[in-house]
Amino acid sequence: MYEIDFATTVKKDFKVIDKADITFIRDSLYDFAQNFNAEYEKSLMQSGKIKKLKGQKEIIYRLKLRMYRLIYKKYENKLVILVLHVTTRESAYKNLD
Repeated sequence: MYEIDFATTVKKDFKVIDKADITFIRDSLYDFAQNFNAEYEKSLMQSGKIKKLKGQKEIIYRLKLRMYRLIYKKYENKLVILVLHVTTRESAYKNLD
């Protein structure tokens, strides 16, 4: 099982999201981390729920949860998913660097 860690900017992201959606995002994220393995990741990539983002300095991914996008990176050696950003689709990819 992967551990989940949130960047400090995620607190700011959550301030503009209503509580029901925050609950959905957190529950979905913990399910995602608990089930995460290579096979699960491959199936989510094939379905389009996960996408490796291009043109970034680091290897980062996007996870679709309803109308929200979670930008995250994973550390294989630590088994940590670091959530970098939570926002709607319209502003998900702005200011990633």
